[in-house]
Amino acid sequence: MQTSLAIILSILVALLLSVMPLPEPVSLARPMWLALVLSCWVMALPHRVGLLTAWLAGLLSDVLFGQLFGQNALVMTLVVWMVLLLYQRIRRFPLWQQSLVMLPVFGIAQMVALWLNSLSGNRPPTLLFLLPAVVSAVLWPWVFSLLRGVRRRFHVN
Repeated sequence: MQTSLAIILSILVALLLSVMPLPEPVSLARPMWLALVLSCWVMALPHRVGLLTAWLAGLLSDVLFGQLFGQNALVMTLVVWMVLLLYQRIRRFPLWQQSLVMLPVFGIAQMVALWLNSLSGNRPPTLLFLLPAVVSAVLWPWVFSLLRGVRRRFHVN
């Protein structure tokens, strides 16, 4: 029970960080917190956190942001699917190389989100839409290390 609670709480914190108010220039570079946390848990515990967890967390994100129902769920499921495909290779890399591998994963997720936004009529005018993917890749080593510490501290298996 304690292990599931740590995973659920970290996902809820990621959701809260996603809606935390930021100044306008900084909000353009808001990290993809939910994708970061889900990716970390998938890398550590692929048998516990998978596509269903990503879908449910994405649905929570859709409700929280008031976006088209299933939009973030699709994007989070795509991120987790790509990490599941690559996690055995990525785990062997040092953290800085992992962040280089995660950059295209987050970038593809942002491009799919851009495509889904354009289908619903909400298309941002510039390529600054990809900035959160870059910021998320830069934050990857710290978020991964933090969640690894949580995993060891609370014996999450």
